[in-house]
Amino acid sequence: MSSNYDDRDRGGYDRDDDGDGGGRGGRGGPGGRGGGRRMHRRKICRFCIEKVDLIDFKDVKLLQSYIPERGKILPRRISGACATHQRMLSEAIKRARNIALLPYATD
Repeated sequence: MSSNYDDRDRGGYDRDDDGDGGGRGGRGGPGGRGGGRRMHRRKICRFCIEKVDLIDFKDVKLLQSYIPERGKILPRRISGACATHQRMLSEAIKRARNIALLPYATD
């Protein structure tokens, strides 16, 4: 074909393929090398701690803490709510929007 393909087969690209980003020590464990995992604190559901059975859609102060300025509902991984309470939270936010207690999301 062309000479470009021949260069690739001979190792024309000088690249370090061991997966650690060139050995600059940017991530990983104690030595700065390897694909070690970061330690992070697991978020716990605030509603589970307080043993909340039902999230009231009329409690605007509570619901506003789960809506940023643009008006979108925060996802579970950011809000820290469990799946059950996240569903209740989103339903309460939608009900509060319906009766104009909270704004709808803007583009």
